[in-house]
Amino acid sequence: MKAVVFHEHGGLEVLKYEDVPTPEISPREVLVRVRACALNHLDIWVRQGMPTVKIPLPHILGCDIAGEVAQIGSQVKGFHAGDRVMVAPGISCGNCEYCASGWDSLCDEYAILGYQVDGGYAEYARVPAENLIPISDKWSWEEWAAVPLVFLTAWHMLFTRAGLGPGEGVLVHAAGSGIGTAAIQLAKLAGARVIVTAGSDEKLERARQLGGDEGINYTKEDFPKAVRRLTGNRGVEVVFEHIGQETFEKSLTCLAKGGRLVTCGATSGPGANLDLRFLFSRQFSILGSYMGGRKELWEVLRLVEAGKVRPVVDAVFPLAEAVTAQERMLSRRVFGKLVLRP
Repeated sequence: MKAVVFHEHGGLEVLKYEDVPTPEISPREVLVRVRACALNHLDIWVRQGMPTVKIPLPHILGCDIAGEVAQIGSQVKGFHAGDRVMVAPGISCGNCEYCASGWDSLCDEYAILGYQVDGGYAEYARVPAENLIPISDKWSWEEWAAVPLVFLTAWHMLFTRAGLGPGEGVLVHAAGSGIGTAAIQLAKLAGARVIVTAGSDEKLERARQLGGDEGINYTKEDFPKAVRRLTGNRGVEVVFEHIGQETFEKSLTCLAKGGRLVTCGATSGPGANLDLRFLFSRQFSILGSYMGGRKELWEVLRLVEAGKVRPVVDAVFPLAEAVTAQERMLSRRVFGKLVLRP
């Protein structure tokens, strides 16, 4: 089969479109014919190399897969060749206390497709049968592929971790990112007042169409001052933070007393300055968030299937043009998800 593979960590030049063996499945696995695979910033970090995580090489990226069942293992029930499926990106043991309580991502064996194991930048992908989710033809392959990681992560951040409720204010950074477009829609659906940041007026307008109430162009205005202006100097109850070092300290100043900052990423760097006196005197909560559980993904998918929230696709590229797709992601010229088609 054809796949985009890297044999060593590095820049875009390490990505190679080449022939590799089609994966062989175990009795409890399924071979999925990949119809579409969405990109995530995680792909960039994995390709570059992460100091504390050993990635098996050669490696195939790609967390978000939509496709058809091509082959099923001898012990797999409930699926047949040709079934339309989406793949839940988180792989866990299914037996520990965390998996049993719905906190799959705290499992000691937790792994993410395309991260610790080979993913969907390929014509076929091998996945555990329990990670398959049947999908309808309501959305295109590309749109379904744009759903799993960002909508699951946004749900876990906003509701499971931050407990966002109706009438509360939430600041969503990077409105044009995949996770930003998901968070805007979910927060608005929950009855929150949604304030967004973006680097262009065009992105802010598109964010308003998704449910953003107010927008801040961070290239023209200091976003903490803008948040204070928009909230009558109160601040927001929740900050949806996934940028990291570049915005973290300023994001804290956007919180109302007793507010919650929830973070899932460090796109601009892992470091952060923190004045503990500011933290405890205003009784802030800082919440870490990492993916989410399969039960939460099912909750999100019900909303997607009902059309209450929708996947947002920026552009689609042939699998062979994965380098071009990653270049576009790095350029920040994106609104929504980038998707590869094998």
